[in-house]
Amino acid sequence: SHLSLIDMMYISTIVPKMLVDYLLDQRTISFVGCTAQHFLYLTLVGAEFFLLGLMAYDRYVAICNPLRYPVLMSRRVCWMIIAGSWFGGSLDGFLLTPITMSFPFCNSREINHFFCEAPAVLKLACADTALYETVMYVCCVLMLLIPFSVVLASYARILSTVHRMSSVEGRKKAFATCSSHVTVVSLFYGAAMYTYMLPHSYH
Repeated sequence: SHLSLIDMMYISTIVPKMLVDYLLDQRTISFVGCTAQHFLYLTLVGAEFFLLGLMAYDRYVAICNPLRYPVLMSRRVCWMIIAGSWFGGSLDGFLLTPITMSFPFCNSREINHFFCEAPAVLKLACADTALYETVMYVCCVLMLLIPFSVVLASYARILSTVHRMSSVEGRKKAFATCSSHVTVVSLFYGAAMYTYMLPHSYH
């Protein structure tokens, strides 16, 4: 349910403004609106990265330790996972947004993008942003790779456990348990890695 909430909020930070601009044939956003959009985008994307990574641990426990699942994934642990995901995402938003929006902007204030994303906003800055862009790139790579490493480790253990199962029905059930999560992870992380980890990926 929290993943659905994050997705709805994530879409709501960009799509409504984009639709209004399209319908009214206007392409303007205030500085405050741009800052809010940037902060919410970073926070929600970061929270989703962490939540998807930690959900892989849930799948690992369900398949590899089913008898201990109620203990290992107690309500308290679930709330800690949710809180940790939101904290990680918020940290990203609170750290990067003030710095991104504090750069002086040149004469042109036209963002060549459909929303206020950091690379597009930084292209308007008059100051040297090279150091900040490097820090931001490292931060984004870590935000991608740490949860993705949890996903890979969890699924490596799951595949090892499934391989040792003698029952075909048990294997099918295990794969059915993981299929939706693997699909979401592949789409979300795949798109993020393609967009942000390839060189010269600014829009």
